[in-house]
Amino acid sequence: MEETRIYCENDNAYHKVGIGSHLKELSVQVCRTVTDGKTGAELPVLAALVDHTLKELEFPVMMPHKIEFIGYNHPDGRRTYIRSLCFVLQHAVRDLYPDKTLYVEYSLPSGLYCEIREQQAGDDGILPVHFITDEEIEKIKERMQEIVLADLPFRKVKVTAQEAGKLFSDNRQPDKASLLESLGKFTYSVYFLGGDADTFYGPLVPSTGYLKIFDLVGFDNGFCLQFPEEGRTSNITPLKRQSKLAATLQEYASWCEILGVKGVGTLNKAISEGRAIQLINIAEALHERKYADIADRIYERHDKARIIMIAGPSSSGKTSTSKRLAIQCKVLGMNPKVIELDNYFVDRKHTPKDENGEYDFESLYAMDLDLLNTQLNELLSGKTIEVPRFDFKKGERVSSGETMHLDEKDILIMEGIHALNPEMTSAVDNSRIFRVYASALTSLSLDENNNISTSDNRLLRRMVRDNRVRGVTPEDTIMRWHSVRRGENRNIFPFQENADAAFNSAMIFELPLLKYYAEPLLRRIAPHSPAYTEAVRLLKFLDYIVALSPNEIAAIPPTSIMREFIGGQVL
Repeated sequence: MEETRIYCENDNAYHKVGIGSHLKELSVQVCRTVTDGKTGAELPVLAALVDHTLKELEFPVMMPHKIEFIGYNHPDGRRTYIRSLCFVLQHAVRDLYPDKTLYVEYSLPSGLYCEIREQQAGDDGILPVHFITDEEIEKIKERMQEIVLADLPFRKVKVTAQEAGKLFSDNRQPDKASLLESLGKFTYSVYFLGGDADTFYGPLVPSTGYLKIFDLVGFDNGFCLQFPEEGRTSNITPLKRQSKLAATLQEYASWCEILGVKGVGTLNKAISEGRAIQLINIAEALHERKYADIADRIYERHDKARIIMIAGPSSSGKTSTSKRLAIQCKVLGMNPKVIELDNYFVDRKHTPKDENGEYDFESLYAMDLDLLNTQLNELLSGKTIEVPRFDFKKGERVSSGETMHLDEKDILIMEGIHALNPEMTSAVDNSRIFRVYASALTSLSLDENNNISTSDNRLLRRMVRDNRVRGVTPEDTIMRWHSVRRGENRNIFPFQENADAAFNSAMIFELPLLKYYAEPLLRRIAPHSPAYTEAVRLLKFLDYIVALSPNEIAAIPPTSIMREFIGGQVL
């Protein structure tokens, strides 16, 4: 057999392989497992990075490559596992409910929220949910376990666009058929599991036997598909029933229905038919109503709750949210005042350090909690305070000479990553505080069983904004994102259910908008860059989106939350 040479990063060595041989064969020779750097556990190989591009283990080697085999410890390894697990779930549901359709709706902190829907639409045009019982969930789980035990192969086949459209129309997956039609390609890659066909926007593991760890738990009208915990792969991610988060995601889904957008396929169609500006106007109106609703709730409590705390993860639009809420509060006769929480940092020499010995500026204890609580209580009791100012160059707090007093109609707005953590204001009467959680929580899906990551949405927002405002390269944004996410998981997400109100800053038109700005930035990332793998993944995702035109972008109002990221905001 004719051979070629590849370089494997797992053992830092060159290997000769037969041309046309699969990566799985090479992984058996080189490394049957990969080591988790956090726990030292040996993890099975799930996929590979070939010249920094994610490939399935069935990928044939035809020429020299640089290859890295990855497991569940790698983000792309986790995504490969979860995609494959979704197909097993789809297969089990089709076996048990041949007249119904599985919908993977959106991400939860504990997994993916799924529903099973009937095929006959109601009077409102929406497919009714099949309200599933615990006994039915257990049957689905048992069928999934049987499929895993059978170690069935996933097969990847190229089909024509016409074949794909008919296949998914017959499968009762109109959203998927609509998406493929909107892309205008001649062929598509379709995966088969037994007699079932589906598309997944990334590779799958070789066979179902790789997917031994999962669970199904009843949640709302459907259930949560759970998978291994990051860093502890023998454990399932613990279930967190965050009802406020789920309600916010469901509200967004209702907005999509109001706009007539069931998935990216129908969104693409609306844009292609020239209805983008109509979508923009209605989406902005829905946002305005939500700002007003939260302001009404603040007004109902403002005699008691005089402090408004706003928190949210990176690129959630916290700054715009606080400004728009302030305007709505003024409409109701309240007078918002602002104190920057960053001014309550302790002097740098007292800042706690992380496990690497670096200053941990995101730690709650990087803030002077005693001073913050003292001043908040003084303001609530009618006293005048001197507003602190932190000199970031000196790394210490200095006198500002600025004073503040809360008059009868005044409310205080404070924004920061710890604003929902009750420990931050532990010495303040909790009834005096109204907490708002802001995040971009999209429940828009690519199709019936491929949801869109809220994290990806925010990453694209941050990439566009930071390149425009701060001169940060898209490569740097990608490389820093893991650290950003780690801080959110530690400091923000555990406390989001403490919010009195949640504002979802996601916009139905924002992915078509962000594609216009982000795609050129991502294409600048060179193949040798450590950010290239993620850039390729995001570009592949954006391939499924039809971008807005400059004229349509110009229709976005200057007060829109999206203007915080693309520019032109006048708040």
